[in-house]
Amino acid sequence: MPHRKIVKTRHAPSAIGTYSQAVKMGNTVYVSGQIPLDPETMGLVGGDFRSQVVRVFDNLKAVSHAAGGSLRDVVKLNVFVTDISNFAIVNEVMGEYFHEPYPARAVIGAASLPKNAKVEMDAVLELPVEEDAGP
Repeated sequence: MPHRKIVKTRHAPSAIGTYSQAVKMGNTVYVSGQIPLDPETMGLVGGDFRSQVVRVFDNLKAVSHAAGGSLRDVVKLNVFVTDISNFAIVNEVMGEYFHEPYPARAVIGAASLPKNAKVEMDAVLELPVEEDAGP
């Protein structure tokens, strides 16, 4: 049975509730929802919706790296937005962080998000199996 490991990095926002930034079980990593918080100030980033999406992807990238992976290892991405008309911006920015083959994805309209963020994302990563080098 795989051992559960808690993933934590100072390069992404600290948890603002009773959860971990990510949990690694074997080669699978479950990344908690990331909102556009600056990890240094723990405040929402200023600027437009695009700036918030960029910060969220940067946070996901930092947690993925801390887990031993990268955004290339994301197999499922959930995106929550408070205004579904911003869907095209999510797609545009996602194209700057992901290349084919793309992960499975859902985009869900939400009435509100923590700290009045306009976007939140969580992800599931499947890390490559480490080959045993042998004796």
